[in-house]
Order: sequence, then C-alpha cells, then structure tokens
Amino acid sequence: MKPAVRHLPRTLRSAGLALLLSTGVAVAASIFDDDDAPAPKSFGADMGLPSSANWGSSDQSTPRPRGPNRGDLKWFQELVDAAPAGSVLKPPAGVYAGPVVIDKPLVIDGADGVVIDGGGKGTVLVMEGGGSTLRDIRLTNSGGSHDTDDACLNLRKHGNTVERVRIDDCLFGIDLKQSNGNVIRGNYISSKANDLGTRGDALRLWYSNNNRIEANEIIDSRDMVAWYSHDNQYLNNVGRRSRYSIHFMFAARNLVEGNRFYDNAVGVYVMYSGGDTVIRNNVFSHATGATGMAIGFKEASDVVVEGNEIVYCGTGITSDISPFEPDSTLTIRNNRIAFNVVGIRFVSDREGHIIEGNSFEGNMSHVAVDGNAGATRNRWHGNYWDDYQGFDRDGDNVGDRPHQHYAYADQIWMDFPAARFFRNSPVLEALDFLERLAPFSSPTHILTDEKPVFHKPARAES
Repeated sequence: MKPAVRHLPRTLRSAGLALLLSTGVAVAASIFDDDDAPAPKSFGADMGLPSSANWGSSDQSTPRPRGPNRGDLKWFQELVDAAPAGSVLKPPAGVYAGPVVIDKPLVIDGADGVVIDGGGKGTVLVMEGGGSTLRDIRLTNSGGSHDTDDACLNLRKHGNTVERVRIDDCLFGIDLKQSNGNVIRGNYISSKANDLGTRGDALRLWYSNNNRIEANEIIDSRDMVAWYSHDNQYLNNVGRRSRYSIHFMFAARNLVEGNRFYDNAVGVYVMYSGGDTVIRNNVFSHATGATGMAIGFKEASDVVVEGNEIVYCGTGITSDISPFEPDSTLTIRNNRIAFNVVGIRFVSDREGHIIEGNSFEGNMSHVAVDGNAGATRNRWHGNYWDDYQGFDRDGDNVGDRPHQHYAYADQIWMDFPAARFFRNSPVLEALDFLERLAPFSSPTHILTDEKPVFHKPARAES
C-alpha cells in the first residue's frame, strides 16, 4: 500500500488551485478547454473524405465541358482543342473563361500574362491526359462548393508538371486524385476569403504517390493534406496563416524537408500514419492559439523528427498514443525546441520515444505529461537543458550528474487544464518554490537524461 503522505501533493495542489480560483479570475477557467477536448471548430472541424470532382469520379474520364462559365470572355477550351497533342501552347495575354479539360499531353505556357477565370462555378481546369505541363499562368474564381470539391486545378493522371502557377480565389487549390509522379513546383496558392475551417485545402493528395511538392507558397488556405498517399516529398515550401500546414492521414514514407511554417494552427500532423516518414530541417514558428502545435502525432509509428527549429508555439511536439504499432519508435533528435509554452507534451504515458541531441531552451515547461504520469520509459540522452543544475568539471561537455526533471506545482495545470491561465502567476510561483524547498512528498518524476549536454549546441547559439 502506498503511504498516505503520497496523496498530500495532490491535496496541496488542489488547495492551491482553489486559492487561485478564489482570487476573482475564476471566469478564466471557462475560457480554456481541456487539452483532451476536440480542437476548436475554427481549425478542428471534421475534414471528411474527399468526394469525386464535379466532372465524374476520379477513376472515370472527364467529360468535355459544355461551354464557358463567362460569356464575355474567350473560352480557353477552344485553344486547347486546337492544339496538337505534344505541342506547346502559348496563348496571347489576356483573361479567358473556364472551365477547361486538358485530355492530351500538352505544354501550356502563359508567360505573357494569361488568366483563366472559372466564373465562380465548379473547377477551373482539369489535367486529364497525363504527361502535361502547366506553367506561368493564373487560375482564379472557382466555385465554392465542398460537395463537388470545386478547385482551381484538378490532376487526374500521372507525370504532370505544374510550376509558377498563381492560384487565388479558389476553394481548393490543387487537387490530386489517384495521380502519381507529378511535380508541383514554385506555385502560389491561396483560398477564398472564408473562415479558416470553411476554406478548401491548398493541396490535397488522394491515393496519390511519388509526387514532388517543392518551393510553393501557401497563404491563407486550410490544409495541405495527404490521404492514403505514400512516398511523396514536401521540399522547401512556405506556409502561412493556415490550419494544418501538412496533415498526413494513413500515409507512409513521406519526406518533409526544408519547409518554413509560420502562424498556422498546426505545423505537421501525422495521424494513423508513419512508416518511415521523415520530418527534417524545417522551421516551425508561432503556431497560433493555446492549442497551437508545431508537430503532432496521433497513433503514428516510425517517424523521425530531426534538425528542426521549433520556436514560439503553444506546444512544440505533441505525442498522443504514439508510437502506435508494437516495436515501433518515434525518434526526436537534434532539434531546437525553444520559447514554447510546452516543449514536448505526452498525452499518455507511452514508451518508444528516442529523444536525443535536442536543445531545450526558454520553454515555460520543457516536458509535460498528462494524467499525473512521467515519461521515464523513453530514452532521453545527450540533450541540452537550459535549467540543468550541475557542472562539467572535466570539460567534456557532458554534465557531471544526470538531468532530472520533476513536476512540482506544474502538476496543477497538468491535472487541471483550466489552471493553465495561471502559469507563472505569483501564487503558482510561490507554491512551486515551497514544494521545491520543502517537498511534502516525492514530486512526479518526468524524465532522466543520463548524459546531458553542458553547453548550448552551436546550432542553437543564435
């Protein structure tokens, strides 16, 4: 039987919480939801499975559109129909009417200033033939229906190149359905001016593999999402003011490298996915809101997170029932995790994390574990901790004693999420000081790093 004294900390902490709430700001508790509650509807509404596009289903040929959506403009479809297969089409500058279906290999070069206007109905352009190139053109003004997946650009076949295309005022940006081996490079994509949850996805992959998504700029959209899509590369993209920068669902062996994500609700979220996915050398900054996070895992397995800059977010990394598959791992190494509210948050006490070579600095709490538990069953090795209490007398850049992290008054807001409002308040600081000075019983042991790095890594010196 556990000694009765072990129950004193929770009693003290509960009393501390009651004291906080009695100060007249208890109304704040109603503002903050439990971390286990669903995300706010502004960015956490059910996404739903993609439906087929508004011209047939994804495994059927796209029928030719009957006519332009704007009668005051020349129909771009007529230029496409007149161009021989395999030719280069360079239309004169101007605004043309959509919709358009490209059902043969074709290079369309709009460098002289070509705009295709969808007239506010349906999808603007469908690349149906495969092996085509679309570059230096603007697509705008799609329909606004989620039921028909209205988009600026829909890719149905394989081996296409889409580069330097400007996409704006479209519900969905680029929608790939069973479309493999494409290059999506150097494009600008933004959605319609809807609320965040009702925008369309900037880039959506549906059963689409081996695509290269590179150097795109995605602004004020909803998500980049990959459903059942494997072996894709997301390289050097920029995402701002969206919901999920990248959201993987049932997807494996994807690479996310060299991207920069700012002011999004979530950076990269790996859900029911993994399988040798790598998230490497990216910048995640200012994930917005109290629930904002840079990287999240939900029942994910075998993911490597390395060399990333994770700064100024609500939570740096969140792990929820991950790693999920037996004998699988989540590897978090050589990242800078700095100036976040929480550096790494474990929603459950689960083993299989390898956390090594990271720099933890300036976070309000470096590590938090829900449910009055610790993260001691995971491997913590060779990390830099800015709150390390020890010396390096032999000068080998390894602390002379292990780094031990305990939860004292921190356990209040881990047990009672509504108390997050009071973090760093004078009352909590005083309570934390008293527990450290004269603990009534053992605090919650969060982790032990046997070989903490003594000096801040050069990568984190800036």
